[in-house]
Amino acid sequence: MTDNIPLQPVRQKKRMDSKHRGGCCDCLRCCGRRDPRPRTVWLGHPEKREQRYPRNVINNQKYNFFTFLPGVLFNQFKYFFNLYFLLLACSQFVVEMRLGALYTYWVPLGFVLAVTVIREAAEEIRCYMRDKEVNSQIYSKLTARGTVKVKSSNIQVGDLIIVEKNQRVPADMIFLRTSEKNGSCFLRTDQLDGETDWKLRLPVTCTQRLPTASDLLQIRSYVYAEEPNIDIHNFVGTFTREDSDPPVNESLSIENTLWASTVIASGTVVGVVLYTGRELRSVMNTSNPRSKIGLFDLEVNCLTKILFGALVVVSLVMVALQHFAGRWYLQIIRFLLLFSNIIPISLRVNLDMGKIVYSWVIRRDSKIPGTVVRSSTIPEQLGRISYLLTDKTGTLTQNEMVFKRLHLGTVAYGLDSMDEVQSHIFSIYTQQSQDPPAVKGLTLATKVRKTMSSRVHEAVKAIALCHNVTPVYESNGVTDQAEAERHYEDSCRVYQASSPDEVALVQWTESVGLTLVGRDQSSVQLRTPGGHILNFTILQIFPFTYESKRMGIIVRDESTGEITFYMKGADVVMAGIVQYNDWLEEECGNMAREGLRVLVVAKKSLTEEQYQDFEARYIQAKLSVHDRSLKVATVIESLEMEMELLCLTGVEDQLQADVRPTLETLRNAGIKVWMLTGDKLETATCTAKNAHLVTRTQDIHIFRLVTNRGEAHLELNAFRRKHDCALVISGDSLEVCLKYYEYEFMELACQCPAVVCCRCTPTQKAQIVRLLQERTGKLTCAVGDGGNDVSMIQEADCGVGVEGKEGKQASLAADFSITQFKHLGRLLMVHGRNSYKRSAALSQFVIHRSLCISTMQAVFSSVFYFASVPLYQGFLIIGYSTIYTMFPVFSLVLDKDVKSEVAMLYPELYKDLLKGRPLSYKTFLIWVLISIYQGSIIMYGALLLFESEFVHIVAISFTSLILTELLMVALTIQTWHWLMIVAELLSLSCYIASLVFLHEFIDVYFIATLSFLWKVTVITLVSCLPLYVLKYLRRRFSPPSYSKLTS
Repeated sequence: MTDNIPLQPVRQKKRMDSKHRGGCCDCLRCCGRRDPRPRTVWLGHPEKREQRYPRNVINNQKYNFFTFLPGVLFNQFKYFFNLYFLLLACSQFVVEMRLGALYTYWVPLGFVLAVTVIREAAEEIRCYMRDKEVNSQIYSKLTARGTVKVKSSNIQVGDLIIVEKNQRVPADMIFLRTSEKNGSCFLRTDQLDGETDWKLRLPVTCTQRLPTASDLLQIRSYVYAEEPNIDIHNFVGTFTREDSDPPVNESLSIENTLWASTVIASGTVVGVVLYTGRELRSVMNTSNPRSKIGLFDLEVNCLTKILFGALVVVSLVMVALQHFAGRWYLQIIRFLLLFSNIIPISLRVNLDMGKIVYSWVIRRDSKIPGTVVRSSTIPEQLGRISYLLTDKTGTLTQNEMVFKRLHLGTVAYGLDSMDEVQSHIFSIYTQQSQDPPAVKGLTLATKVRKTMSSRVHEAVKAIALCHNVTPVYESNGVTDQAEAERHYEDSCRVYQASSPDEVALVQWTESVGLTLVGRDQSSVQLRTPGGHILNFTILQIFPFTYESKRMGIIVRDESTGEITFYMKGADVVMAGIVQYNDWLEEECGNMAREGLRVLVVAKKSLTEEQYQDFEARYIQAKLSVHDRSLKVATVIESLEMEMELLCLTGVEDQLQADVRPTLETLRNAGIKVWMLTGDKLETATCTAKNAHLVTRTQDIHIFRLVTNRGEAHLELNAFRRKHDCALVISGDSLEVCLKYYEYEFMELACQCPAVVCCRCTPTQKAQIVRLLQERTGKLTCAVGDGGNDVSMIQEADCGVGVEGKEGKQASLAADFSITQFKHLGRLLMVHGRNSYKRSAALSQFVIHRSLCISTMQAVFSSVFYFASVPLYQGFLIIGYSTIYTMFPVFSLVLDKDVKSEVAMLYPELYKDLLKGRPLSYKTFLIWVLISIYQGSIIMYGALLLFESEFVHIVAISFTSLILTELLMVALTIQTWHWLMIVAELLSLSCYIASLVFLHEFIDVYFIATLSFLWKVTVITLVSCLPLYVLKYLRRRFSPPSYSKLTS
């Protein structure tokens, strides 16, 4: 089969395949999951499909109706902590093991599970409602009966769908028709690739020519499409109409596609559905959201395992001291139950409720308005970030372009000298209008040395013609749309383009006198300063691609018949295309150092014969099915030789507010910043310098493009010799390095002060995050604002979405959503730091509370001949960890060591947290020793001072225990809050008031005596006073870093 004959439908191939395939494949077909294959889609006839395609539903839920409860319970009990308490509660159904009332074990466990289930249910319902809203969007479908309404979830492969302006494209489609007069439409793709540029899309020529949209159902035609894949920037397919004579064959490329999750920006379009559901490009580019578990939670889980070990050891020691007498194995289980308080069940509840408080505080912070906490399970992660991975466009930059420089080699024009350019343009067109046409033609043909005015004019004309911008006219209340279009009304004109750079260039040519006033698929109209309209016919357009790094256009001037090929692109590719010169490289470097995005503009005049020869070869190459892009590129490259260099343009992408001080704060806090962007290498490098991501004193090592193992090895060796040097690498080179030298590359990259990865795909961004986590074991935070950042945000330990121009997809997928990049500094330095320190204090205090009572139980049992009898019964044991101490202990979530202004001013305080000192084995051991000391003092004191009855021991020890806990909370607090004082007084009042009802456990008459009061006072002072003295001495002679700042 020759290349220029399109592929035929694969109906026959299907029958042949079925002979060779066994029953297992039929099973796969039934399940709807199979290897993706190329497909033939008949227009408007979904019933002709040859294989089963997935339903067009979006589903972001973790569970369904049946898996919700089992799934949530499994996720809870897979942790040792919760499983232990479940086994504990179940053991109370065995009579020999029962130590008290069932409710003392089941009520706390039930409460913990209820809180978790309710929270998960709320998140699932929110997710379900969001999915339902998308799946229920109504679209118009063309059928033999006319236009019918259909839900997005009911759309099938082969359906002809009508999509209105500003409506989301519901499935991956081929563009068949548009209502726009110019025969094209613009797409907003920000939710797909993260770029705010509008993309120009062209309908299939054959179907656009049909008189009406309903004629699409009358013709016999099909689309042959490649198998579904992850590549959003490329597509290969063919359109065939069988009932015309001869049959029409058209090649299809990315320009003819409408991918799902994009939005129609102009006109109404009709498309035929190619891919649905999980085969959509947008879905294939999004990783499944994982349930994130904070490092802090894992550390707490580890501490509970240590406590469990201590529990087993204590129980064995107790039984060993009884010399394993009688049914000793039952005694071990009873002691395990008796000392079960060593592991506090209230720890999980306190930490979860603390997270809710931190989330509420973040939302209420007036300094970072609009911040939303979408994942309330990981606020402590914000306090320990080591690597920050950020997107560029829309996150660090505003994505607003301003034209700054025009360079002609011998002269450069900046913002202050644009009036000179204007006068040059004016003089050219004034002179041309006075010259007769014959003379004008003669002067153009004569190769004399060009004057400055004509050089400026050639450059401005090239910029005004070489682009993909379309002027659109909208009514402004005074002039209606039709009239504005007819008279090219300036006040009604809006530029639509696939790149903000291009709009900035066209707006600049308008400001100097040459205005783009009209454009359709085949022509461009420019207006001169004198109001004269210049008409140009578009013969060919070569759109910008990431591989070619350039775009070109061939136009014919209607007044002279001249054919000119204009091209603009990045200096790295244009340097080999333009004629030799000695200034291009130097000036490009100078402009790039100023943070400008540089484009090189060139032209080439063609004769009619040259163009006809090119066109024939170009059409032939475009009809190829195999290696089409390579053949097309080869044909275009035959034109791209010895082009005349016209000028350089410099455009600046302005940074977001306070990006530089925010990045400096993060750097001082010990956080390494990596920039991962889909943009060009030159632009990414410019922004990195401009934002001071790379400091002025640092060198930049630009990793050259490598394609194989040998090249990667040499380049890595060259990079290894550099020191304290920022790295800039492209996505292609990165892929090669990770394939062959993953460990070596990551080791070198992690030593860099800053890394810039450009031309990154969404999946590559996520891969880099994953590798950083695996190689360093440090916490990562990903920040982005576009749909292309979702995978990276979901993969990171902490995902932050910026709500910006690129829509809300990133912010909806993130754990935290902010409105500006500068808010990230406060989110980490203040809220992250506070959340981590507070949770560390809270968890250790809850453990201390439980160890105290367990120590007392151990002392009690050892004094009374190692009997497995509980010291405190029923309500006392539940009340101790709830109403008597819960409020003061929980009030630690309001504590802070320094004011937020100090935390922002001294980001070095954040660096201390990266070592994990607030919750470490050392601090844990200190609290264990304090607990053993206090528990022993209280119990031995009560045993020494009680007089006659056992019930007096309970009264003295329990009251001393409650007072000790309240005083210890006061000792731990660093900054008092009025709610903390209320909590202390409320708990004390609750205990005193409840004594009336506790006559079953405590002698009410005894506690009213002076003897009780002095004994409790002495025991409490002995347990607490030494710790207060130690705290004072430590503050005096070895103060922590933050205390030096607050004094």
